[in-house]
Amino acid sequence: MEEIINKVANSVLEVFDLEDYYPAGVRVQIDISQWLFEGFLLKEKDFREQLNNQDWSQYQDQYVAVSCGTDAIIPKWAIILVTMHLAPYAKKIVNGYIDDLDSALYEELLPKIDYSTYHNKPVIIKGCSRKPVPMRAYVLAAQYLQPYARSIMYGEACSAVPLYKSDKK
Repeated sequence: MEEIINKVANSVLEVFDLEDYYPAGVRVQIDISQWLFEGFLLKEKDFREQLNNQDWSQYQDQYVAVSCGTDAIIPKWAIILVTMHLAPYAKKIVNGYIDDLDSALYEELLPKIDYSTYHNKPVIIKGCSRKPVPMRAYVLAAQYLQPYARSIMYGEACSAVPLYKSDKK
């Protein structure tokens, strides 16, 4: 019987796995409608009082997304005020949802990576992940890799979709 050779393991293909860069830490969603009258009406005095009575220390060293889960029309300052209360405790605060938070985290860390290690190499952006990597991170990674990589694919080595191939100059 012939020996089975793992061609993927022996290839020059470089795998770029966004999951490797996923920032560790607790992610929390805060819905400010909990502090609105019947979830829809912001009464400034009551809103401020509820924020002042909130235990913000529970968000120590956490990543926090702040949004309003109802169709309430709220002034912009309301989200900013919540942010001011969170700022001494949270690692990062964004207006939006957890996906927006993860996108913001990747937007900070992807520019700091040294992509020169992928110079003139075929690269596959790993598609399957166990962590919630947002689509925006894949889009950014492809843009950062393109000036360096000889080719870029997406997916897994056994079933990659070609995305880019540099001109042979």
